[in-house]
Amino acid sequence: MSDWDWSRQQRRRLGEFLEEHGLTRGAVATRRIGDGHSNLTYLVSDGAGNRVVVRRPPPPPTPPGAHDMLREARLIGALADTPVPVAKLLATAQADEVIDVHFYVMSFAEGPVVTTHTPPPLATPETRRLIGETLVDTLADLHAVDWRAAGLADLGKPEGFNARHLKRMARLVADADGGPPAHFAAIDEWLTAHVPAESDATIVHNDFRIGNLVLSVERPGAVQAVLDWELATIGDPLFDLGYFLASVPEEPPYNSTQEFGTAMLEEGYPDRSELAERYASRTGADLSELTWYTALALWKLAVLYEYGHRRAKRGVGDPYYADQQRVQQFLQDAHRTVGLPPPPPESTE
Repeated sequence: MSDWDWSRQQRRRLGEFLEEHGLTRGAVATRRIGDGHSNLTYLVSDGAGNRVVVRRPPPPPTPPGAHDMLREARLIGALADTPVPVAKLLATAQADEVIDVHFYVMSFAEGPVVTTHTPPPLATPETRRLIGETLVDTLADLHAVDWRAAGLADLGKPEGFNARHLKRMARLVADADGGPPAHFAAIDEWLTAHVPAESDATIVHNDFRIGNLVLSVERPGAVQAVLDWELATIGDPLFDLGYFLASVPEEPPYNSTQEFGTAMLEEGYPDRSELAERYASRTGADLSELTWYTALALWKLAVLYEYGHRRAKRGVGDPYYADQQRVQQFLQDAHRTVGLPPPPPESTE
């Protein structure tokens, strides 16, 4: 996790910017929130009790095209009038307007973010089940949004999404000849040989899991806001479902994404099959190819963690990714999902 923080001068300029937009008054305080290892999120408050949230990209170097905060701001702005709960977009800032990178400001969605345990008063089997069902219903609502009418037609290319997604992500860790590392080879081959036709074309969150939702205390089981839209695009909705199900822990050892959702092991939460059945019931989706989407999600996480691992080894990335076993656990889960033998260890040659 980056240790970047606002300097006194930057915080003063941020306060001036927010006051110019009528969001705060006078000096502001900033506090890092969230447990993410990508974009940086800050709760900003003033002496009058006003609170907003600022999202900015991590310090450079960052991969080309990644961490586009203005794209993320545009998306949550477009979702404001849909059934999908999102924070309210309040302002955007261009690079060098306040700091050297662009950022956006949104309303603060107050409520618990559930990761390793469900806090009271939500910690009852009945409420946990309701939360699990609401997660699926929120995903179904997202996939029902008319993205063309919302002005998001240029956000992605849904045609050929599955094969293109596979090829683009594979390039992040390919060797000089374009091939996968040895420990990725078997699952790469299986995914490439079984690419299904796209099931539909919808907004895809791309990181939908319990830890990316703010829950309501006043309305037990309800969602206050879906967070972290940085990877959202237009694509196959079953990728979102496969990713979400892959994040739900069942049997240890748990991969790094499941570790941020172990609360779902508590009594009351629906299991993966119940969640999938509810999604199919809500959307009418054909889930006969769900195994491919779940394996793709696990493989994609392995790719992203491998990319982060290589950067961490060079001393230019987040040290969180230094442990190669995080990569290996995702690969093992992907292999288990499709019935392949365990992957070989990373080659050290």
